[in-house]
Amino acid sequence: MKIRKAVFPVAGLGTRVLPATKAMPKEMLTIVDKPLIQYVVDEAKEAGIEHFIFVTGRNKGVIEDHFDRMYELDATLAARGKKAEMDILARDQPEAGAMSFTRQQAPLGLGHAVWCARDIVGDEPFAVVLPDELVLHTPGCLAQMIEAAGKLGEKSNLLAVEAVPDELTHQYGICGVGKRHGKVFEVDGMVEKPPKGTAPSNLSITGRYILQPEIFKILETQERGAGGEIQLTDAMIGLAKTQKFYGVEFAGERHDCGSKPGFLRANIAFGLARAELREGLRAEMKKYLGK
Repeated sequence: MKIRKAVFPVAGLGTRVLPATKAMPKEMLTIVDKPLIQYVVDEAKEAGIEHFIFVTGRNKGVIEDHFDRMYELDATLAARGKKAEMDILARDQPEAGAMSFTRQQAPLGLGHAVWCARDIVGDEPFAVVLPDELVLHTPGCLAQMIEAAGKLGEKSNLLAVEAVPDELTHQYGICGVGKRHGKVFEVDGMVEKPPKGTAPSNLSITGRYILQPEIFKILETQERGAGGEIQLTDAMIGLAKTQKFYGVEFAGERHDCGSKPGFLRANIAFGLARAELREGLRAEMKKYLGK
């Protein structure tokens, strides 16, 4: 099962981190020195993704600009002999035609955002990557999932899952656990934000999916669910009636950068993971915490 395309839903309003996202997309908030969107695109590149599909909304044009060339900046850096900075920009520059952008005109939920990419994805399996969730690990979460997918049937769907405290399962989409194959297991049912005490497990569905194109037909007529939105989980429950779903317990540390505490934690974790920053960051933290 070859996965060539990935969908990045980036139309959300980022209300959990207002006022930072009033005029700037949440996906352009920086972790250390790169915007969130660059981290997840890099993760997808590492996993072998060839076509990057962004589902955008109003005020999101800067995301498209980020992946375009800026000739004035290139010329200025060249004139000043800043080769290191030029190399960074060249490294992150996508190939011509590797990125597509489509609009979600109204905030109707994750399921609707994925459906908006249907014509660009076409009739092939694809990945969905949520940009406000970062996983600190090499290889990345998506690479681990694609490796697992290569050992499964052609019409398999995969979910990245993470254990959460039992008392918090009502805040997440939760999957039931069937037959296990190491860190991969057959999903035995899914439920979106189950009432307290009713969750089938403590394994939450996180922001990485590998889905078959048949999901689009279900999303086309999917009724609104939790929060009055078209929920991707509801459509996956429908698809699970005819296709297998597998959970992948990935290696790595997940960071929810869509919340203020998670965003701050991610900056520290990704900073400490950088050898050239680690010593200085630890010294600054020690000075601050010692007050």
